[in-house]
Amino acid sequence: MKNLLVVDDDYKMRSLLHETLSDRGYNVDVSKNGKAALKALKSEKYDLVISDLQMPKLNGIELLEIVKKQYPDVGFIILTGFGTIPLAVESLQKGAADFVTKPFSIPQIESKIKRFFDFEGLKKENKNLRHKLLQREKFEKIVGTSKAIKDVLNKIIVVADKEVPVFIQGESGTGKELVSLAIHANSPRANEPFLKINCTAIPETLFDSILFGYEKGAFTGANGRHKGIFEDADRGTLLLDEITEISIAMQAKLLRVLQEGKIIRVGSTKEIPVDVRIIATSNMNIYQLIKERRFRSDLFYRLNVFPITIPPLRSRIRDINVLVEYFLKEFKEKYAYKEKRINNAIRRNLMQYEWPGNVRELKNLIERAILNSGEEVDLTYKHFSFDSYQSPSDIYCDPDGSLSTITEMEKELIYAALRKTYNHRARAAKILGITARTLRNKLRQYKANDPN
Repeated sequence: MKNLLVVDDDYKMRSLLHETLSDRGYNVDVSKNGKAALKALKSEKYDLVISDLQMPKLNGIELLEIVKKQYPDVGFIILTGFGTIPLAVESLQKGAADFVTKPFSIPQIESKIKRFFDFEGLKKENKNLRHKLLQREKFEKIVGTSKAIKDVLNKIIVVADKEVPVFIQGESGTGKELVSLAIHANSPRANEPFLKINCTAIPETLFDSILFGYEKGAFTGANGRHKGIFEDADRGTLLLDEITEISIAMQAKLLRVLQEGKIIRVGSTKEIPVDVRIIATSNMNIYQLIKERRFRSDLFYRLNVFPITIPPLRSRIRDINVLVEYFLKEFKEKYAYKEKRINNAIRRNLMQYEWPGNVRELKNLIERAILNSGEEVDLTYKHFSFDSYQSPSDIYCDPDGSLSTITEMEKELIYAALRKTYNHRARAAKILGITARTLRNKLRQYKANDPN
């Protein structure tokens, strides 16, 4: 039901519009002047204000200017006498949706109101379409051809149109938000809001008001009613990013809402039903947190109806070349370069790197390399700057940047793996993809060939 506010200093006009529009299915409030209307707007949410132009203290145009500044989403229709049509036209220039000249018929005012809401519906539809296209674009950014990433994509397809919570686990930089967006974009809720809240950024003292909203006067500074993120996400999807960061007390409040499907604003006792699909993410070992009593098991099982684990980049090496090409194309276009190339030697090094920052680190690396290269077409080792302490070039290149022989590269790689594992041969062999016996034989060969 649409909420209308009728503002007119003429009692008969207020009463007529209130009775007539209420009978037509609108929820109608009335105010006798502009100042009273501003008070009403502070305490209630309206879709449309219908205001007389000529009023004492605060006229229609002055009220319009304040409303458009403070409540830009609220529509405004001006009621005006024939002699003030130029002022009514001025109101259109200042943001009014339409004006109606007095005297008017009831069908005439109904037609103006209907036309306003039809137009708003069209704007919303267009906005939702643009939003949907954006979500689909982000779905396309889940890049890779490996079995591991194909498994993730298949799970997205399976769960997208199912009304169940999804729990996504993965290291930082693996693309948990992209997967969440893809689920929403391919769901029946795709035309509704997709909202994200970073759980690491919610102070415990503000948890209730941010998630559930508050009423006017609920606390110092609560000057009006405010919806929480659950109400804003109604009929859509809410991403609770890094949910394992919230406290046990906050977890209990969240669990109640998920169980009951209702929220209560701070300062109110009224339960408000909400229809929100929940997607939660974490980069931590959830089972260890449950074991340590840092995360409620009942909340986890409520969220973990359909789990998705996103593999780290180091476990899907074959995707690195695909991602490199994707990011090269993206940043060539972004920075208006006709051509940029990475040679095979560097590509091999990138495939041997462990990528602690996952896809995000690779993306940052390629963007920095392109920026560092300037007008040079070929990206070389000097253009790369890694996020972590060790880069592939430290292992595979001589100090002057020239490539070593295959034998020398193999030897340096083996010693680098041993340094990384603190000389633990079994773990080093596993990293290298060879047997412990092969590693032992290689080390014996290097010792036999060492003149010292």
